[in-house]
Amino acid sequence: ESRELSPLEVRKKCEEFARKYINIQREQFKRLGVFGDWESPYLTMDPKYEAEILRAFAVFVKEGLVYQAQKPVFWSTGAQTALAEAEVEYQERDDTAVYVKFPITGRARPPGAPDGTSIAIWTTTPWTLPANLAIAVDPKENYVVQEFSRDGASETLLLAEKLVSQFHANTKFNPVGKPLALFPGAKLEKIKARHPFLDREVPVFTAGFVTMDSGTGAVHIAPGHGADDYALGIAKNLAILSPVDDHGRFTEEAGLPNLTGKYVFDANADIVNLLREHGMLLGEQTFHHSYPYCWRSKTPIIFRNVEQFFIRIDELRGEALNAIHKSVKWIPAWGENRIAGTVESRPDWVISRQRSWGVPLPVFYSADGKTILDAKIIRNLADIVAERGSNIWFELDDAALAKELGLPAGTTKGNDTIDVWIDSGVSHKAVCALHPELRDPADMYLEATDQHRGWFQSSLMTSIALNNRAPYKICVTHGFVVDLDGKKISKSGTYAKPTAADHFVGRYGADLLRLWASSIDYTADVPFSEEMFTRLGDTYRRIRNTLRILLGNLYDFDNAPSSRGQRSGVEGARDETLTIMQRDSSTSFGMTLIDRWILERLDEVIHDCRAAYEASEFHKVYHTLNQFCAVDLSSLYIDITKDRMYCDAADSPRRRATQRVMHEIFGALCRLLAPVLVFTAEEAWRYSKSVGSVHVQEFPQPQDRHGRVRPPGAPGAQVAELLRLRSIIGQAVERARQEKLIGNTLEARVVLHTDSDVTKKVSQEELEEFFIVSDLTIHQAKEESALITKTPYAKCARCWRHRSTVGASKMHPDLCDRCESVIAG
Repeated sequence: ESRELSPLEVRKKCEEFARKYINIQREQFKRLGVFGDWESPYLTMDPKYEAEILRAFAVFVKEGLVYQAQKPVFWSTGAQTALAEAEVEYQERDDTAVYVKFPITGRARPPGAPDGTSIAIWTTTPWTLPANLAIAVDPKENYVVQEFSRDGASETLLLAEKLVSQFHANTKFNPVGKPLALFPGAKLEKIKARHPFLDREVPVFTAGFVTMDSGTGAVHIAPGHGADDYALGIAKNLAILSPVDDHGRFTEEAGLPNLTGKYVFDANADIVNLLREHGMLLGEQTFHHSYPYCWRSKTPIIFRNVEQFFIRIDELRGEALNAIHKSVKWIPAWGENRIAGTVESRPDWVISRQRSWGVPLPVFYSADGKTILDAKIIRNLADIVAERGSNIWFELDDAALAKELGLPAGTTKGNDTIDVWIDSGVSHKAVCALHPELRDPADMYLEATDQHRGWFQSSLMTSIALNNRAPYKICVTHGFVVDLDGKKISKSGTYAKPTAADHFVGRYGADLLRLWASSIDYTADVPFSEEMFTRLGDTYRRIRNTLRILLGNLYDFDNAPSSRGQRSGVEGARDETLTIMQRDSSTSFGMTLIDRWILERLDEVIHDCRAAYEASEFHKVYHTLNQFCAVDLSSLYIDITKDRMYCDAADSPRRRATQRVMHEIFGALCRLLAPVLVFTAEEAWRYSKSVGSVHVQEFPQPQDRHGRVRPPGAPGAQVAELLRLRSIIGQAVERARQEKLIGNTLEARVVLHTDSDVTKKVSQEELEEFFIVSDLTIHQAKEESALITKTPYAKCARCWRHRSTVGASKMHPDLCDRCESVIAG
């Protein structure tokens, strides 16, 4: 469709398409709970952003980084444009690989090679053979002249000694006798051979890029269709032949009239037949390999010799590597070596695109055809674009645009646009540097592993060119979502099951999706299935129920503003709580060992979560908070303090102290959860009648009540010892239940034999509460054990504890003394 439209019509349709998805994605991000200035997003098609792209380009030109050249580049036959490496995707595919013979001609011959000797080459791209102009060998490797036979036919062939057995296995040509000659590749320099089906001779050259891992050790050279081939062709003054048009079809220059106009990949079979007809085909095989595809058209790409504009990477490479290794923190750490490897091997950056949609490449041509690439003119153009948008390039004809920019009559404009990786790559200039509320360099860039050769690298290179530094302090890399078989699940693929966030948000809610994302180690590829996702529902409900229980236990807590100012809710209570916690004699305010222990654990949780958030290790936050809610709070603290919360007098010192502790836990937990469970944390925060949003509160700091190293007498050590004793009691109680001695734990009379010091430091009331028993006696003994009998005491109808005081009151004979006191007021 686009080929039938004018450039302006194409651009209009592209803009409509882009704006549609801007709005869709904006709403999706909002629903996912992502923060952003959604009413003022930065858009690369915004005129002011486009102007910054051009101003950056003017700097590149001024610094001599931009040049024009004709050489092989990645070419999309589907989109009819040059591509940079970052615009290439790799797919597994099968191709036809062929072994071809090039008969040696002329007087110069390899040592010991008889007449009729041919050089054997191997290629996975038969369609490039019409562009063959040379053969390359390794100067240091040994080559042999060997006679081979197959089905009664014989061939005398020259190939690398190391690859004879592989050649035999793939072609079924059997070596006959010993090699006729053995010599290093350097001896083959300037030998000539005849092209297999075209009327020309091709020279043999030595080259360092020839490898011995496959093929024959003799490489067919087509300077117009490969980077190494091109470099060798330039060095040896070869023609740069590339007989293929924009659509990937053979031109007349290929010298094969029957194939003119045929798509090169469709012509592979014709080339093989041509080799067979000329008696030059030694063997063919199906070759499975990874092949580059265009990221837009999803069609296989080719290397094609075309005139394009480039950025000189060698001018930037050194400083870029220095920034990678010295200025940036890479998460995970292997990202440093990965991007360094891509930068070290990166060729010059092809930046011109044969497309209508994009920022125009600001190149002009004089009346006599000379290229005009001028930084001042580009800056002037940027000023115009900032006011009127980049469509001005396409709306004005050559004469009108030249007049606007003060260029001579007869000047014409180019038709190319700038690589989109420059568009996104200068966001540090167009966004961060122009907004005082943002930081430049940015604190963090976040993207997938493929962006080490994409956005991470384009941003780095443009920033080095503009500022001689990296545009980011931290780079975080995440893997891809894959199915259970390890197959990548892509938004542009054909995966059958639902993969869009909308599906999971609609079915489970945004917070559950966010919880899943926080639970995984995102630095590696993540196996995913809906079944795995649904199992997280239990974790989410556990966290939500913990918040709900804490809120329920705080229903009558006094939220009155503290003396520190008119602050209410969790914030004000936290001031009050901290004042209490920081005093030496905490027990005078009703705090028990279990209260002091849970605050100690809260310190540890805050410390660990802050460290994990700082390191972007969100799965550690998930596991820390899940453990804290499931074990420390639900299974221990909330369970142990349940009796005092429900049965003590409302204003009893220990109940109020526990409420203060729960208040501090609730406030810290909401804020620790907020980056992950954005909606749940906000909902809970507002239910607590706290001021403002949880997302604008200060992140909790550990109070460091005992330091990171806990002393022997710290609550943690004492509770650990009590938990050990509780396990002994629990095992004995379970045996008694199985033997039908008791029905439940509260019916048990427990005699605990132990010499543990902790039982001497903790009150009888606290011990019974901790062990959740009604009747406890402790006997000092070195051999630990627990004896269980049924308590003789009656059960209190209110607290369900079996107490000696039940029945003592005439007014309330079914209550224990504590509960009677509470009822009496």
